[in-house]
Amino acid sequence: DLHSFPTRRSSDLLSMHNEEMLGVSSMDEKNIIPLDSLDVVCSDMNDPIDNISDAERKKITEVVAEELSSVKIPKDHIKMRAPIIRPEQDIICLGIKYMAHAVEAGRYKQEAFGGERQYPIYFSKRVNEAVGDGEPVLAHADIVDSLDYEVELAVVIGAPAYKVSRKDALDCVFGYTILNDISARNIQTRHRQWYFGKSLDGFTPMGPCIVTTDEIPDPGNLAIKSSINGELSQDGNTKQMIFDVRYIISELSQGMTLLPGTIIATGTPAGVGMGLDPPRFLTSGDIMKIEVEKIGEMTNYIL
Repeated sequence: DLHSFPTRRSSDLLSMHNEEMLGVSSMDEKNIIPLDSLDVVCSDMNDPIDNISDAERKKITEVVAEELSSVKIPKDHIKMRAPIIRPEQDIICLGIKYMAHAVEAGRYKQEAFGGERQYPIYFSKRVNEAVGDGEPVLAHADIVDSLDYEVELAVVIGAPAYKVSRKDALDCVFGYTILNDISARNIQTRHRQWYFGKSLDGFTPMGPCIVTTDEIPDPGNLAIKSSINGELSQDGNTKQMIFDVRYIISELSQGMTLLPGTIIATGTPAGVGMGLDPPRFLTSGDIMKIEVEKIGEMTNYIL
């Protein structure tokens, strides 16, 4: 089915229904300009993140800003996919990243989520194929009885980062997107580590686009929300993070090189299903809408 979705700014990078086709949104946000129409050849989103030249980037900016392109595809004629459909590496995730979420998580299961937060909790999430805006999320009901949602700001690295300072950390960022860290709480707590319970097929909705850093020079004050079946569930702001984006990039880079295309999911605010009293988990037919200020919103449903 063809559908449109909201994006933000001329610099948003989008994956279209054809996995090989990428584009940028027009200034009026009604159309997509394919990158190949600008003679910028990319096989997938990892190409412009890693290999796009300054000259190509300048050309894209000028064409969009001055409305020079004659090739425009209406958004309602395109089915969008996740901006990075198949990440080249596991996603780096942060757990218990907002103080209020730490409180609700400890209330749900103290031995799995409790404790002080002197240092960030890092874990990874396998993504065979990211889910795009409007696409379903498989419930895996045969093995999952406590399916949960987590809206997160995701950072996409654009330049190799090794031993970078907090001051220079954002210079290594290509852009930002939204990620829903779908979680099977029964699997997550049973194994006492989070990898399996967060890595089932379809557990990574991502999108609707990547917004480049010229549109978000500082990710430290962005509204971040989720709603389930039209009811507001999470309502936070990235300024509530225990450890900010600069800190995360700098700390990780002290011992590992963050390569272009690396995705870092920065944690979720309070209001997830396991934090409610009593807990309320997702079931077939539920509709999730997640949003981050300056990026947009993404809707998925449980299959």
